[in-house]
Parts: sequence; C-alpha cells; structure tokens
Amino acid sequence: MVLVVDIGNTRIKCAVYEVNTYIDSFVFEDSNAQNKFKNIFTTYPKIKDLVVSSVGKELDFDLKSLSKSITIHVVSHLDSFPFQNKYATPKTLGIDRMILASGATLLYPKQNRLVIDAGTCITYDFIDENDHYWGGAISPGFRLRYESLHQFTAKLPLLTFEESEIFFGNSTNESIHAGVVNGLLYEIDGFIDGFKKQYENFTIILTGGDTVFLAKRLKNTIFANSNFLLESLNQYFQYKIKND
Repeated sequence: MVLVVDIGNTRIKCAVYEVNTYIDSFVFEDSNAQNKFKNIFTTYPKIKDLVVSSVGKELDFDLKSLSKSITIHVVSHLDSFPFQNKYATPKTLGIDRMILASGATLLYPKQNRLVIDAGTCITYDFIDENDHYWGGAISPGFRLRYESLHQFTAKLPLLTFEESEIFFGNSTNESIHAGVVNGLLYEIDGFIDGFKKQYENFTIILTGGDTVFLAKRLKNTIFANSNFLLESLNQYFQYKIKND
C-alpha cells in the first residue's frame, strides 16, 4: 500500500493507493500535518511506501518517526522520469511540474499533452507525442491576482475568489471579480488555442484546486481531474518500481 504526498504552497494533499487502485485521500494545513499523518498510518497500517513531492517546503517533523514500517521516497531532480527533459534549465523545473508531466506521459501515451495546474500559480506544461518535455508557462492564480490588485494600488479592496458569472461589473467589487475571473479564463483558452494551432493529436489535462469551476467555463474540451497530481505521483512510483 502506498501513500503519495503533495506538499504544496498552501496545503498538503495525500492519497492512499493499492498499486493502481485508489483507496482514500486527505487535504490539510501544515499546522495540523503531524496529527493527520498519525491518523492516516493508524487507519491504514499496511502502508509501506510513502512518496513525497514538494514545491520546496519542508515539514517541521520527521515522517519516519510516525511509522517505523514505511520507506520514504522523496522525488528529486536526480530521479529518472518517463520523458526526456528538454527544459533549458532542468534543475530549476519544479518537482510538481515534473510529476504532472510524468502522469501525462504514462496515462496519455503517444499524443501531444498540455497539463494545466490551477492552484496558487497556474502552470502550463507541454509534453509532445515523442515524450519530450519542452516547458510551458507560469502565471498567477486567482488568489495572487486578487492580492496583487490590493497590494499594488492605493484604494482597491482585497477580495477573495467567488464563482462569478459577471462579464463586466458596475461596481468596483464586481469589476475586480470580472477582471480576475474572465482574465484567467481567457488566458487558459488562449494558451490552449495557441498549442492547438501548432500540434495535432492533442490532449489537455486540467487539474488543481480550481479545476471544477474552470472546467465548466472553458470553451475548449479538456480532461478535468482535480487529483491528477496525486494520481501522477502514484503512476510515477509504479513506473520507478518497474524501471529501477
């Protein structure tokens, strides 16, 4: 039994798998991580492998201290991946993006893939049909856009994301929501259209915390899977077992 762990910018997400069968998942804050992990190991004592992907943050406790029976695998740039990395600065490529690229490569073989991860940042990752990873783009997600409008202006209020259908606003608050939400939707559709003009046999995978909201409003056809990073972590681990 495997526990895959994604340590993100704002939350920790985990999932339990038995080979490729999904069992359970959890989402929690850093401040409550130690107790949550204890509960997971108590609930699923058959967990033997723990696979960790992190954007760079470290836990303030030792996971090994919670269960003596587990083997911890921390994904790093030194590992082998199921794609050829053509990124100009491969050591600066985020582990989370490499895991997403691995999942796309393994789950959608022999096609061009664009993975869009909508979280704190929006990341776009392109892997061609020959399993070459070429890079993509990074832009601010919903929260960062709202915060920047407030922090870098004198009078604009700090708003939080709302599932708005507003195309244009007739108040300051509505105008901010219209600009942030529609701006992000147009950005994502624009990136997808640009890739589609250059490549055929194309698959788009949308994931991240805002997947459900975005998937209902994007004009392009996509595969929406909010847990694609966790699924990709498990797929990557199964790949590593077979190829080590």
